[in-house]
Amino acid sequence: MVKQVEFFFDIVSPASYLAWTQMPKLAAETGAEIIYRPFFVPGVFKEAGSSSPITVPPKRKWLFDDLNRFAKRYGVPFVMNDKFPLSSLYVMRGLIAYREAPEFRALGDGFYQAMWVDNKDITDPEIVKEIVEQAGIDPAQYAVALEDPAIKQAVFDISKEAASRGVFGAPTFFVGNEMHWGQDRLDFVQEALLD
Repeated sequence: MVKQVEFFFDIVSPASYLAWTQMPKLAAETGAEIIYRPFFVPGVFKEAGSSSPITVPPKRKWLFDDLNRFAKRYGVPFVMNDKFPLSSLYVMRGLIAYREAPEFRALGDGFYQAMWVDNKDITDPEIVKEIVEQAGIDPAQYAVALEDPAIKQAVFDISKEAASRGVFGAPTFFVGNEMHWGQDRLDFVQEALLD
């Protein structure tokens, strides 16, 4: 039986970006199936009574330095977006709407590239349209999906589900019932998948 890892992520989380870049490698090395779980991290903060590490100034500085160290280790580009923090609500609605679609990974790649490599504003409708088109999605259909009541409700439902399982931030991984938080815990995720 193929093992699975659930990957809860938000585009505005720089640590989620770093984890996203490592998912194909993790899947290849473990034979595991990655179950992508896009979620709106502020919703989980509210549900879990948590907050972003950047709200503590010394932790913020340390975190940004650490993210750069990990980007270098992984050999991936990383630029701290000068518009951070910003709301990912509409982007995450889009990813939730397309989470089962073949264009999902390309859509996520586009948003992460814009946010953490190209220093773009992912709340800008023109930038979003460009990313959506590059992913092979009709922007008009995408816009309709964003306003679908079922997708809007899913944002809340996923936040509640995640918080009920112990999630308090992004990224979070589950291998079965075993939870790991933070992209710097991918070694433990890999161990759990190979166990």
